[in-house]
Amino acid sequence: VGSVRCVQETGYQRRVHGITLFGIMTEGEDRKGATENLSKSHFEYVLAEPENKIRKTKIICTLGPACWSVDTLCQMLNTGMDIARFNFSHGSHESHKSCLDRLKEAIKKTGKNCATMLDTKGPEVRTGLLKDHKNIDLKKDQLLEINTNYSLEGDSKMITCSWKNLPLKVKVGSKIFMADGAVTCEVVECKPPEKIIVKLLNDANIGEKKNMNCPGTDIDLPTVAENDESDIVDFALKYNMDMIAASFIRTAEDVEQIRDILGPRGAHIKIISKIENHQGLYNFDKILKVTDGVMVARGDLGMEVAPEKVFVCQKWMIEKCNIAGKPVVTATQMLESMVKNPRPTRAEASDVANAVLDGTDCVMLSGETAGGAYPLQSIEIMSKTCREAERCIKHEVVQDLIRKLTPQPVIMAEAIASAAARLALDIKADLIIVLTESGESARLVAKYKPSQIILACSIDSAVIRQLNLTKGVIGFKIPSFQGTENLLKSCILAAKEKNLCKKGNKVVCIHSTKEEEPGISNLLKILDIEQLNHIQYLNLQSVSYTHLTLPTILLVQISVVAVSLKKK
Repeated sequence: VGSVRCVQETGYQRRVHGITLFGIMTEGEDRKGATENLSKSHFEYVLAEPENKIRKTKIICTLGPACWSVDTLCQMLNTGMDIARFNFSHGSHESHKSCLDRLKEAIKKTGKNCATMLDTKGPEVRTGLLKDHKNIDLKKDQLLEINTNYSLEGDSKMITCSWKNLPLKVKVGSKIFMADGAVTCEVVECKPPEKIIVKLLNDANIGEKKNMNCPGTDIDLPTVAENDESDIVDFALKYNMDMIAASFIRTAEDVEQIRDILGPRGAHIKIISKIENHQGLYNFDKILKVTDGVMVARGDLGMEVAPEKVFVCQKWMIEKCNIAGKPVVTATQMLESMVKNPRPTRAEASDVANAVLDGTDCVMLSGETAGGAYPLQSIEIMSKTCREAERCIKHEVVQDLIRKLTPQPVIMAEAIASAAARLALDIKADLIIVLTESGESARLVAKYKPSQIILACSIDSAVIRQLNLTKGVIGFKIPSFQGTENLLKSCILAAKEKNLCKKGNKVVCIHSTKEEEPGISNLLKILDIEQLNHIQYLNLQSVSYTHLTLPTILLVQISVVAVSLKKK
């Protein structure tokens, strides 16, 4: 894990992913000196408002009854919602379509850019119905029968389970959790083909249709059931959703199966693999190669692995996604107490901040916005916490670490992206502008965590919305890729209006040398905002080698050659 590696290399001077005590401590300082520095000279900095007005980490909000009205959706967009999540574990196609229509109306009213995410139900194991639909009381040490005949109605002595092979797969001594861990029991007897007997390890009161987890047991249910395929084909494809959060992804083949269902018509839809059990963890490297992004789904994951291991799994997956340049979402119970309370606990706020420091691209709100009493306040405090955490990041340290861990050699587009991030840091540029056809060039720049915002300019509205999944990237719609110089001027003027850059400063740009091939990003240059009428290509005479890494110098030479050939 990156945090462990970082501590091993530099001792206590550096924290996770290059975090120091607000950038105060240098490698030559000892702990005592740094503590005095912090307490005497920089206490004002701790309590001051962050200078970074624009939040880089993206916020995903789950839609539900608490936020279904157009007015509330408008307020959520204005407060900071970047992606709207439609949870298909609940509701019908008709109810979700009505919500999608209201969201589109809110987007039109506010002019905000918001992506849509369909979250599949997946192969969930659930308890069945209860007699008279009333909750039941379970007592510690009592024996309880779990029956796989799902047509039966349960009571305090017997409940049903949706997984037919439960008696064949679990073993005596296995643990079973129900209702997000509210019920813990141990298998004492297996009675195939339909029954098992468990011993309750705690008192509980539960309702019907609650989730069940069997840690360490291979669930032999299909990742994409009939209802999931219907949701993908009859909703995601039909209504042009931007991404699918695929539940309980366990193998790379699961991802490929969803891609086959999407087919050519849905090839543009991004697949976000939710890692929720030990099988997904075991096959993570293979899954990462074929997926478009990852969600660290800590709810079911926390039932499948020991609670003290969840944070390790989170950091491990985030680091791997960072190195691969794939977007990663941290989800579940981030501000859970705000379902009922107007303020989060201190532990919850720290959880959000630590996810940002780990390197997550997105943080997610579930019940807080879908059914909570304070959806707007949840988004607001999450946004503020992200901004606070982002100002603590030492970008040069993070960039060096990602370069060191990235397998070599890299493709030319990534080499240019890496050089652009370093160059922007060295010259203290205001902004990085990327002309991108598919969004991939912008994601490659974002991989190297520049301190600057990345303005990703594309003609494709879907690409712009999908880039809401990537930290530090703002999408900008352009009419075409023709007339590069005038196009860059227009982008800079728009950026100035958005306060992304200021007159007198510089902007780093990436685009193709050929306007007819915008998907090939092979040119890196610096623009002087003050001299929009005279775009200056980066040349070897104007840059000191001492401030450039070797890849940057080589790319500068490539750029100059490309420019000279174009002029000739």
